[in-house]
Amino acid sequence: MPKFQDQEVIEIVRGGSRLLLAPQAGGRLLSWHLHGASIIHWPDAADWTQPALVRGGNPLLFPFIARHRVDGRIGFWRDAQGVVREVPLHGFARDLPFAAQVDEDGASVRMTLKDSAATQAGYPFRFRFEAVYRLVDEATLEVSLITTNTAEVSDAKDSSDARMPYYAGHHFYFALPHTQRGEATLTLPRNVYRHQLADGTTTEPQAGATRYAFDDPQIVDRFHCIEGEPETPVRIDIPTLNRSIEIDLKRPDSLPWYAVTSWTLAPDADFYCVEPWLGLPDAIHNGLGLRWLAPGQSETATLRIAVSALR
Repeated sequence: MPKFQDQEVIEIVRGGSRLLLAPQAGGRLLSWHLHGASIIHWPDAADWTQPALVRGGNPLLFPFIARHRVDGRIGFWRDAQGVVREVPLHGFARDLPFAAQVDEDGASVRMTLKDSAATQAGYPFRFRFEAVYRLVDEATLEVSLITTNTAEVSDAKDSSDARMPYYAGHHFYFALPHTQRGEATLTLPRNVYRHQLADGTTTEPQAGATRYAFDDPQIVDRFHCIEGEPETPVRIDIPTLNRSIEIDLKRPDSLPWYAVTSWTLAPDADFYCVEPWLGLPDAIHNGLGLRWLAPGQSETATLRIAVSALR
């Protein structure tokens, strides 16, 4: 395996497109370059002692997304039987090593995480969580998240005990120089927006716009909840880089994506995160996007990211 920042990585190349991935660090897509230009941001000096906290790439969010609270305490969730368990911010997947297999054509990689002693205390379910990255062509990246409940009904007292709750998502760090945010725009399908309050509750939906400038402070940490099928892709236009990025959320046989979240760390951060999610924070308690898998059931959520020059 090639080395990057003194770490072993998987490299996927097609034409002028190059992906770097670190399965041992949460199944992380580290970066995507197209003809040398950074599409997915990764910092030059990353702290590999805590890779889940590095601001870059695409951390995989599973089994739950963002922050959860029980009786005001952050980092906990309550199951249907009233048992309270710990859950890390954005779930545990981004902290754990994945197994990886590169396809024979060298254009895709499948990374897999299974339940273990490390996951059972906080999430007592048997599962297989997979992320498949495939370069369709040099400018198009397809990503699938596949979640399977690997339990059998005999593992539980009854079939309802074996059902598995989850809501997964992406955390793409798109490269965007902070000085160019004012000229760059985010275009969305028809949506309503929400955000999470300091006490952990989620606001009621309000009608959202379909176009924002990236220097608009209102879109930091905003959940753009998609209404119906997305008739248009999510689109990032960066005129100063002559770059357009389309995120197609309407793929055949895919689950519907619940929301697209926009977030950045600070006004001077040279990235902006555009994050397709299957559910919202605290969905295990509020039901906003909460999904359930019966024993043996599997679901796939797919999207495509296409890069082109502005027309």
